[in-house]
Amino acid sequence: MQPIIDHIQITVKNLDVAEKFYDAFLPILGFDIKRKVKASIPEHDFHVVEYSHEVLAFAINSPREAFKNDEVHRRKPGSLHHLAFKAESRDEVDHAYQQLLEIGAVIVTPPKLYPEYSETYYAVFFKDLENIKYEIVCTK
Repeated sequence: MQPIIDHIQITVKNLDVAEKFYDAFLPILGFDIKRKVKASIPEHDFHVVEYSHEVLAFAINSPREAFKNDEVHRRKPGSLHHLAFKAESRDEVDHAYQQLLEIGAVIVTPPKLYPEYSETYYAVFFKDLENIKYEIVCTK
């Protein structure tokens, strides 16, 4: 078996707000917005928006009613600390950074080298509109 991720689902606080952000963000990574689908499963108090790519499906889903007022915090047990997407070059990281600025992503740190990770680790860190942290990284 290869450690390849098939799909990722992230629970967001406000699905309508998040969908607008991810409609703009995921095409930066190569997702085709025309492949987006939505579904609802009322018996599970669940609404989902899924974005498909040849190598990964990425979905955002609504919180359960009981958790809708909880705050997002990446340091809570069971939470996603951050999710990193691999770029093929530093130029891709820089280009993605410019696009992230245009769509209103919250930039944590602009693209730079992180020698504490490795001598070739070049990344931008950012958050979506609900405080979920992401990274785009090149390690070449």
